[in-house]
Amino acid sequence: MAESVELPSRLGILPFRNKVLLPGAIIRIRCTSPSSVKLVEQELWQREEKGLIGILPVRDTAETTTAIGPVVSQGIGSDSGERSSRVHVGASDSHRLDAKNQQENIHWHNRGVAARALHLSRGVEKPSGRVTYIIVLEGLCRFSVQELSTRGTYYTARISPLEMTKAKMEQVEQDPDFMTLSRQFKAAATELISVLEQKQKTGGKTKVLLETVPVHKLADIFVASFEISFEEQLSMLDSVDLKVRLSKATELVDRHLQSIRVAEKITQKVEGQLSKSQKEFLLRQQMRAIKEELGDNDDDEDDVAALERKMQSAGLPSNIWKHAQRELRMLKKMQPLQPGYNSSRVYLELLADLPWQKTSEEHELDLKAAKQHLDSDHYGLVKVKQRIIEYLAVRKLKPDARGPVLCFVGPPGVGKTSLASSIATALGRKFVRISLGGVKDEADIRGHRRTYIGSMPGRLIEGLKRVAVCNPVMLLDEIDKTGSDVRGDPASALLEVLDPEQNKTFNDHYLNVPFDLSKVVFVATANRLQPIPPPLLDRMEVIELPGYTPEEKLKIATRHLIPRVLDQHGLSSEFLQIPEAMVKLVIQRYTREAGVRNLERNLAALARAAAVRVAEQEQAVPLSKDVHQLASPLLENRLAEGGEVEMEIIPMAVNNHEISNEFRIASPLVVDEAMLEKVLGPPRFDDREAAERVATPGVSVGLVWTAFGGEVQFVEATAMVGKGDMHLTGQLGDVIKESAQIALTWVRTRAMDLKLAASEGINLLEGRDIHIHFPAGAVPKDGPSAGVTLVTALVSLFSQKRVRADTAMTGEMTLRGLVLPVGGVKDKILAAHRCGIKRVILPQRNLKDLVEVPAAVLADLEILLAKRMEDVLEQAFEGGCPWRQHSKL
Repeated sequence: MAESVELPSRLGILPFRNKVLLPGAIIRIRCTSPSSVKLVEQELWQREEKGLIGILPVRDTAETTTAIGPVVSQGIGSDSGERSSRVHVGASDSHRLDAKNQQENIHWHNRGVAARALHLSRGVEKPSGRVTYIIVLEGLCRFSVQELSTRGTYYTARISPLEMTKAKMEQVEQDPDFMTLSRQFKAAATELISVLEQKQKTGGKTKVLLETVPVHKLADIFVASFEISFEEQLSMLDSVDLKVRLSKATELVDRHLQSIRVAEKITQKVEGQLSKSQKEFLLRQQMRAIKEELGDNDDDEDDVAALERKMQSAGLPSNIWKHAQRELRMLKKMQPLQPGYNSSRVYLELLADLPWQKTSEEHELDLKAAKQHLDSDHYGLVKVKQRIIEYLAVRKLKPDARGPVLCFVGPPGVGKTSLASSIATALGRKFVRISLGGVKDEADIRGHRRTYIGSMPGRLIEGLKRVAVCNPVMLLDEIDKTGSDVRGDPASALLEVLDPEQNKTFNDHYLNVPFDLSKVVFVATANRLQPIPPPLLDRMEVIELPGYTPEEKLKIATRHLIPRVLDQHGLSSEFLQIPEAMVKLVIQRYTREAGVRNLERNLAALARAAAVRVAEQEQAVPLSKDVHQLASPLLENRLAEGGEVEMEIIPMAVNNHEISNEFRIASPLVVDEAMLEKVLGPPRFDDREAAERVATPGVSVGLVWTAFGGEVQFVEATAMVGKGDMHLTGQLGDVIKESAQIALTWVRTRAMDLKLAASEGINLLEGRDIHIHFPAGAVPKDGPSAGVTLVTALVSLFSQKRVRADTAMTGEMTLRGLVLPVGGVKDKILAAHRCGIKRVILPQRNLKDLVEVPAAVLADLEILLAKRMEDVLEQAFEGGCPWRQHSKL
């Protein structure tokens, strides 16, 4: 280790380009340039052991010009005279020496390290005869450059040492901060040496350094052995203060230690994976060899070969077969445990399973049979079934015709899904249902890209894979329930699916090849049209299913619902009988809906009650050794009356099921009104509801449309002491609030004409507030069709005259009193008919919509048409408007 040396006032300078020699470090260099060879000859070779040179870092001008500490900019000239190229260097000033014939700029650092030669050898290159030197240099101590000059072809510098004196060094070593930094550095260095010993099985000499060399020199020695940047080397060289030097050295040692640990961790992980793969590969080879010896090696067990044969028989189009072959070649080159192997194999299996050309065997369309099938499965729906027959007729005349996409719109329980299934049966095709309710991700339609973990194809491709034909009837159920968020808009993705011009090249993101959907017959269902985007709605033909009349529900119940319910509960008509009169009571008192789902639930409740009774009676049948005696309420009644009882002898071979059958036939359960109330509870609806609710003035009956069909909506108005304000309650929307304001304004304007005010200028609201309420406050309500109902309720309130209980109304009104047409007329009339309403007031311009209303319903109702609001008031009150004779109406 280098001891303290006394430096001369001037040293020959050997520049180190983009590199730093630190004190205590040893480096081997080869000098070939004339200037460096001259320097070595005069400063080292001739002076032997006493020779010293200065190592000064220099920076290329191509590098960034920002230097750590002051620099010297030296121009190199051809003049070798010392006086002509002398520069004085300050602590922070930079100077430039202009010499003749400047060729390049070198940025000299103002601090360097004195070095001595530990080994020096001289050589001559042949055949050029050029002299070269190989030198092993050891860094001794730092110095600062005061003056830089040239001596012949090399540089010399006037220097000043930067090392501390012995007394000052002893004073610094007693500093607590220095002592703390020394302990931290030695701890980090010791840990680094321990790690290197485990890795390289060496380190004995390095431990000796920790015990013998002063800590401030150890910092330079350790840092010199690291591969760090030139800027960090300069920063270490400029660290004259011992505390700063130890702090930087500790940081670099810690960083080097962390990098070694990370490298070891990665190496161990890779070696572990390699060893596991090699072990599994060896075991598989041994297993294969064992099977070959036993003769159990079957070619069918080669999954890849089997997959290839499956793909060859899948009938892939030529362009897709080329793509599949490319993927298959990649799969053959992969190992089973290699990442991506399973995903590639699953993708190829999907290509092989998809029905690219496989179709259903369609039988010749028989329109009469199709019509009979529709009539047997669905009662009513004449218009809908006629449209389906027309669709089938076109398919019969032109099988490859691209027909429209039918969209059945209606409330729940009216048979939308079963109609789609009937279409598939009539066409002789397979049926697949895709539920879109709550779907918010576009990937559910188009699939995920294969780059994502857990990717899968869209629901359309999965459905086709499930039915294994390319021409099924595909039902897009609840198409109005799709949403959209940051993951995309499924409704927009359906635009390509339902467009006959685009779906023949449908591109699923997972499949990544075009698939022909033009042979698929698409049918959609929805409860409402409003949520469906207009571009998507434009691609479909809307067929509305408004709901069923009570007569239609009765026929549906007797033909379809009751047999199905009995079958589901293990009963038959011999065990349970539900008369038509009881079905009518269930329809009138327990269900008021557009469809028949609640009706089926109530019938199922009756069936469950009957099943309990029958099961209990089965358990009550006693069995003897020779004779099966039958016990029943009928039997008990005969015994009580003292009548003769015939005992039936049943052979032992007859099982209990036959015994119960014999018993059930003897006493079928007939549903009566008492059983209805016992099983279903008290009636939920009453025809007298409207009469009871409009018994006081200020109440009118309106008709509204909802997603579940038409409904009867009562409107209540009352007055109280106040400041002339109007209060609206019932969870109302903005449109219906505006309708209420229009209605109040019209009534106040016509107050004198309607005899609601004694004279002109009287304010109806003076000293009182008006409160309008729409019952069923938990249900949101909106729309303009309640305008005439609101006016009728206000007129009834101010005149204290009651509205007719058998009259319901609907219609939008203007500020001038005109009654405008509204939508959902058929649903509203059916709702009024269900609720026992006898008279319905409609806008005159809705007369054309009465064609869609069943004739049986119109026969039970009195339809009143109104053009102006005055016509509505004339029909809404008992005996007409009693004040109209004296008014200007």
